Amino acid sequence: MNSIPVTQVQSAQFMEQLRAEAALEPAPVHTGEVKKETQIIAIYGKGGIGKSFTLANLSYMMAQQGKKVLLIGCDPKSDTTSLLFGGRACPTIIETSSKKKLAGEAVQIGDVCFKRDGVYAMELGGPEVGRGCGGRGIIHGFELLEKLGFHEWGFDYVLLDFLGDVVCGGFGLPIARDMCQKVIVVASNDLQSLYVANNVCSAVEYFRKLGGNVGVAGMVINRDDGTGEAMNFAEAVGIPVLSVIPADDDIRRKSASYEIIGRPESVWGPMFAQLAENVGNSTPMRPKPMTQDELLGLFSASAVGRDVVLEPATQFDMCGKTENTKPTLEVVYDEV
Repeated sequence: MNSIPVTQVQSAQFMEQLRAEAALEPAPVHTGEVKKETQIIAIYGKGGIGKSFTLANLSYMMAQQGKKVLLIGCDPKSDTTSLLFGGRACPTIIETSSKKKLAGEAVQIGDVCFKRDGVYAMELGGPEVGRGCGGRGIIHGFELLEKLGFHEWGFDYVLLDFLGDVVCGGFGLPIARDMCQKVIVVASNDLQSLYVANNVCSAVEYFRKLGGNVGVAGMVINRDDGTGEAMNFAEAVGIPVLSVIPADDDIRRKSASYEIIGRPESVWGPMFAQLAENVGNSTPMRPKPMTQDELLGLFSASAVGRDVVLEPATQFDMCGKTENTKPTLEVVYDEV
């Protein structure tokens, strides 16, 4: 009698195991008292649009309101916490990890996390210019955070500052892996910042179709000049405006000198207090991203060149001499 190959037996056992797992009933939906959980919020926006300014003041105000807040910079520039710490550079997780590894030492929380007036903050950092992928650095940073006990920390809010211009996997990590519950976009009344905001909404919608749970909680309009494009964008994609920060010289000067304006006693305190309340109470929503033409339609034709007509180039244009007409651009090799 012929014996059954071991590999075939193992395959059959594996299939039986899969069937047994598939037959298990899922755990019942929890219907008891809802316990307080950490709100993990990822904030995206075009580089230079004011995410770090918004987050430093928002986190400071939240702490003054008695909340326990952790601010994590997820931008390779490592400038998220600079305003919070008066312009001082915060040692990054990636840099510290590399140094500790060479010294044969383990990274401790005190090596990478620092605090000011109740706000806890850290920077993931990134590789040196030209020496690695920033997105991969973000992934490595979060892997280290998990080893340090990220999911066991007892914060009311964890705010993640992400660069919105880059769409590679590392920067989309919170959305792709359901690492946060909410996404907030920071934009202004200019096409490029709204283009980035629309890309973020598209990413959220893409992963929602794949079974993800992250939603867009709203938009912060920074440096508002009253022209209304950002407000119209928010209405078109179906997300609320959480705050409108005006284009004001006082804000610009104080931000440039690393001064926190999100203080209860500041003239701008009520604005950030309202933003903190709106962020806390906001609901993750499924956005309706705009097409490129719809996005351009928010602006006047003269502002974005919408009336420009695409004129096809000719072979003569490319050669600059006599036109050499070819039946195809396909490369045909001589027969041997």
